[in-house]
Amino acid sequence: MNQEINDSLEYKVFGLTIENLSIFYGSFLILWGVAASFASGSDSLTSFIPSFIGLPILIFSNLSIKFVNKKKIFMHIVVIFGLIAFLGGLDFFRSVFSGNTFQNFWADTSKLILLTTGAFFVYQCIKSFIHARKN
Repeated sequence: MNQEINDSLEYKVFGLTIENLSIFYGSFLILWGVAASFASGSDSLTSFIPSFIGLPILIFSNLSIKFVNKKKIFMHIVVIFGLIAFLGGLDFFRSVFSGNTFQNFWADTSKLILLTTGAFFVYQCIKSFIHARKN
Protein backbone atom coordinates (compact mmCIF):
# COMPACT_ATOMS: atom_id res chain seq x y z
CA MET A 1 0.00 0.00 0.00
CA ASN A 2 2.82 2.43 0.87
CA GLN A 3 4.46 1.82 -2.53
CA GLU A 4 1.17 2.59 -4.31
CA ILE A 5 0.89 5.90 -2.45
CA ASN A 6 4.52 6.71 -3.31
CA ASP A 7 3.92 5.88 -6.97
CA SER A 8 0.85 8.10 -7.13
CA LEU A 9 2.78 11.03 -5.63
CA GLU A 10 5.67 10.75 -8.08
CA TYR A 11 5.74 13.04 -11.11
CA LYS A 12 5.41 11.15 -14.37
CA VAL A 13 5.78 11.99 -18.04
CA PHE A 14 4.23 9.56 -20.54
CA GLY A 15 3.87 7.16 -17.60
CA LEU A 16 7.61 7.34 -16.81
CA THR A 17 9.17 8.69 -13.66
CA ILE A 18 11.57 11.55 -14.31
CA GLU A 19 14.50 9.20 -13.61
CA ASN A 20 13.28 6.73 -16.23
CA LEU A 21 12.57 9.54 -18.68
CA SER A 22 16.14 10.70 -18.09
CA ILE A 23 17.50 7.22 -18.82
CA PHE A 24 15.46 7.14 -22.02
CA TYR A 25 16.64 10.63 -23.01
CA GLY A 26 20.30 9.93 -22.26
CA SER A 27 20.13 6.70 -24.26
CA PHE A 28 18.40 8.50 -27.13
CA LEU A 29 21.11 11.18 -27.26
CA ILE A 30 23.88 8.58 -27.21
CA LEU A 31 22.28 6.58 -30.02
CA TRP A 32 21.47 9.71 -32.03
CA GLY A 33 25.06 10.96 -31.84
CA VAL A 34 26.46 7.63 -32.96
CA ALA A 35 23.87 7.17 -35.74
CA ALA A 36 24.24 10.73 -37.07
CA SER A 37 28.04 10.42 -37.05
CA PHE A 38 27.98 7.21 -39.05
CA ALA A 39 25.19 8.35 -41.37
CA SER A 40 27.02 11.57 -42.19
CA GLY A 41 30.40 9.85 -42.53
CA SER A 42 31.85 12.52 -40.26
CA ASP A 43 35.39 12.18 -38.96
CA SER A 44 34.84 15.01 -36.49
CA LEU A 45 34.34 14.41 -32.79
CA THR A 46 31.78 17.23 -32.79
CA SER A 47 29.29 14.94 -34.49
CA PHE A 48 29.29 12.92 -31.26
CA ILE A 49 28.29 15.93 -29.11
CA PRO A 50 24.77 14.53 -28.49
CA SER A 51 26.40 11.30 -27.26
CA PHE A 52 28.78 13.23 -25.02
CA ILE A 53 25.79 15.03 -23.47
CA GLY A 54 23.66 11.89 -23.24
CA LEU A 55 26.29 9.81 -21.45
CA PRO A 56 26.31 11.79 -18.17
CA ILE A 57 22.52 12.04 -18.30
CA LEU A 58 22.34 8.26 -18.54
CA ILE A 59 24.96 7.68 -15.84
CA PHE A 60 23.56 10.12 -13.27
CA SER A 61 19.97 8.99 -13.92
CA ASN A 62 20.99 5.43 -13.13
CA LEU A 63 22.88 6.61 -10.06
CA SER A 64 19.78 8.46 -8.83
CA ILE A 65 17.84 5.19 -8.96
CA LYS A 66 20.62 3.15 -7.34
CA PHE A 67 21.41 5.66 -4.58
CA VAL A 68 18.02 7.05 -3.59
CA ASN A 69 19.50 9.10 -0.75
CA LYS A 70 21.58 11.02 -3.34
CA LYS A 71 18.75 11.27 -5.88
CA LYS A 72 18.34 15.03 -5.48
CA ILE A 73 21.95 15.89 -6.32
CA PHE A 74 22.17 13.36 -9.16
CA MET A 75 18.97 14.65 -10.76
CA HIS A 76 20.20 18.23 -10.47
CA ILE A 77 23.33 17.18 -12.36
CA VAL A 78 21.10 15.50 -14.96
CA VAL A 79 19.10 18.68 -15.53
CA ILE A 80 22.33 20.68 -15.94
CA PHE A 81 23.30 18.40 -18.82
CA GLY A 82 19.78 18.75 -20.22
CA LEU A 83 20.29 22.51 -20.11
CA ILE A 84 23.63 22.09 -21.89
CA ALA A 85 21.79 20.13 -24.60
CA PHE A 86 19.26 22.94 -24.99
CA LEU A 87 21.90 25.67 -25.02
CA GLY A 88 24.01 23.75 -27.53
CA GLY A 89 20.96 23.38 -29.74
CA LEU A 90 20.56 27.15 -29.86
CA ASP A 91 23.49 27.12 -32.31
CA PHE A 92 20.91 26.00 -34.87
CA PHE A 93 19.82 29.63 -35.14
CA ARG A 94 23.29 30.64 -36.33
CA SER A 95 22.73 28.71 -39.55
CA VAL A 96 19.16 30.06 -39.78
CA PHE A 97 20.31 33.69 -39.51
CA SER A 98 23.22 33.17 -41.90
CA GLY A 99 20.89 31.58 -44.48
CA ASN A 100 22.75 28.27 -44.45
CA THR A 101 20.05 26.18 -42.80
CA PHE A 102 20.49 22.46 -43.49
CA GLN A 103 23.43 22.92 -45.82
CA ASN A 104 25.07 20.55 -43.37
CA PHE A 105 21.98 18.40 -42.87
CA TRP A 106 23.23 16.15 -40.07
CA ALA A 107 24.82 18.92 -38.02
CA ASP A 108 21.73 21.14 -38.21
CA THR A 109 19.42 18.21 -37.51
CA SER A 110 21.48 17.31 -34.44
CA LYS A 111 21.35 20.91 -33.23
CA LEU A 112 17.60 21.06 -33.77
CA ILE A 113 17.14 17.80 -31.88
CA LEU A 114 19.28 19.09 -29.00
CA LEU A 115 17.28 22.33 -28.95
CA THR A 116 13.80 20.80 -28.97
CA THR A 117 14.42 17.73 -26.83
CA GLY A 118 16.62 19.69 -24.42
CA ALA A 119 13.89 22.31 -23.94
CA PHE A 120 11.25 19.62 -23.36
CA PHE A 121 13.49 17.67 -21.00
CA VAL A 122 14.50 20.67 -18.89
CA TYR A 123 10.87 21.77 -18.71
CA GLN A 124 9.82 18.33 -17.46
CA CYS A 125 12.67 18.26 -14.92
CA ILE A 126 11.63 21.65 -13.57
CA LYS A 127 8.02 20.49 -13.32
CA SER A 128 9.25 17.38 -11.50
CA PHE A 129 11.30 19.46 -9.04
CA ILE A 130 8.31 21.71 -8.35
CA HIS A 131 6.09 18.66 -7.88
CA ALA A 132 8.60 17.11 -5.46
CA ARG A 133 8.88 20.37 -3.52
CA LYS A 134 5.09 20.57 -3.14
CA ASN A 135 4.91 17.00 -1.88
